[in-house]
Amino acid sequence: MKQAQLELKVLTKGKGLYDITRRIAPWAAEQGIRTGLLTVFISHTSASLTIQENADPDVQRDIAEFFERLVPENTPWFRHTIEGPDDMPSHIRAVLTSPQLSVPVRAGKLALGIWQAIYVFEHRSEPQSRNVVAHLLGE
Repeated sequence: MKQAQLELKVLTKGKGLYDITRRIAPWAAEQGIRTGLLTVFISHTSASLTIQENADPDVQRDIAEFFERLVPENTPWFRHTIEGPDDMPSHIRAVLTSPQLSVPVRAGKLALGIWQAIYVFEHRSEPQSRNVVAHLLGE
């Protein structure tokens, strides 16, 4: 059994989905693991990870808009507002998505579907520096 880890710094420009597949897939292929599992983890509570369509940018825009409507800013009963009106909504959006995901590795490549990509889903309004760890395990 072989293992490898990659740490990524992802700079965001505010809310939205940021494709990180091009940074992870080549690294995974270079590890020489033919069959295994890739786990990707983001170490933040106001951003998350998702696997989503990468062909039509309207998908990302519609998802972002859905979350804006689902958990709006300036909700009067939120108590945790010390970091601004986007802070508590960002935490709730992160709870509704996930800080980690898993992707099988087959024949040395990520087993993503033809239209799938791995995204950092930034929930904060301002630019952020996000830490992502990819852990590959297999043989």
